[in-house]
Amino acid sequence: MQLCTWLSLAFIAIWAGMLQTDISNLATLFTVNAAAQLTLFTLVACIPFWRTQRISYVDIAWPFGVATIGLCILLFGEGDTLRRLVVAGVYLFIGLRMGVGAVVMAYKTGVIFKHEFPRYQYRHMVLEQSGTKHVKLHMLTEILTQGFANMSVLAIPGFLMAINPESSLSPWEIAGLLLWAAAYILESVADSQKLLFISRKSGDVCNIGLWKYSRHPNYFGEWLVWTGLVLATVPSWLAMQSIESSPVWWLAGVGAVGASVMMFITLVFLTGAIPAEYYSVQKRPGYREYQARTSIFFPWFPKKSTSA
Repeated sequence: MQLCTWLSLAFIAIWAGMLQTDISNLATLFTVNAAAQLTLFTLVACIPFWRTQRISYVDIAWPFGVATIGLCILLFGEGDTLRRLVVAGVYLFIGLRMGVGAVVMAYKTGVIFKHEFPRYQYRHMVLEQSGTKHVKLHMLTEILTQGFANMSVLAIPGFLMAINPESSLSPWEIAGLLLWAAAYILESVADSQKLLFISRKSGDVCNIGLWKYSRHPNYFGEWLVWTGLVLATVPSWLAMQSIESSPVWWLAGVGAVGASVMMFITLVFLTGAIPAEYYSVQKRPGYREYQARTSIFFPWFPKKSTSA
């Protein structure tokens, strides 16, 4: 089976396991969110894909699905008000910023509404070259995988914080949220540096600023955004131990960590670094040398030797 099929099964299993919780409010959050995510992905991504063969519609469905998690926290969470507002704001900010940006870009450039993102062309090519049967069905599974992630691992950090009754944010939570904010700034700076470079030297290899230390600092920043959120979840996870069954409690902890792991896999292997570099090598003559001396994901000092 393809990686996305395994991920889908894992996400469904985690979601089903979390429904066995002894905390009624947590069960409500997972149930309502699942219904909302399935409706959203069906209407915004699955049906358009079936009609147009373009998977890029998921770039609209997924971020608005993240915002939906925030909305569920606001409407159905029963934990401390301040914590609930903060974590709901984080999810709404992440989702609406990316979702609105995707819609605006789609109208301006035609990507999504008229033609496919290169990264999804790459996924289609990989499936065909691997001899996969029923490619269309596999592409549909890749769309649903992101929906299942929103139902399970990506929702767990927010939902655990949403049910926490503690009346003040702990230093650990504040540290995690500060990491989230710093990561967002890092991601934004990386995107701005790339846009500035392209406006001046279109077609060349961007190796300035943060791009000197990582070939994908924007993806690293996005991964760090979710990792910061996972770290902020630890106190809420520990607090629920006394009122939750051990299997569900451990599953919640593993699932929360799964949010960071899932984003790493996606941003490096599925729709991020590797698909992007497949085309960069073809379009930019100096890119192989850039690959040889610069870390692919985690920032590090560039190598002095530049053998391609």
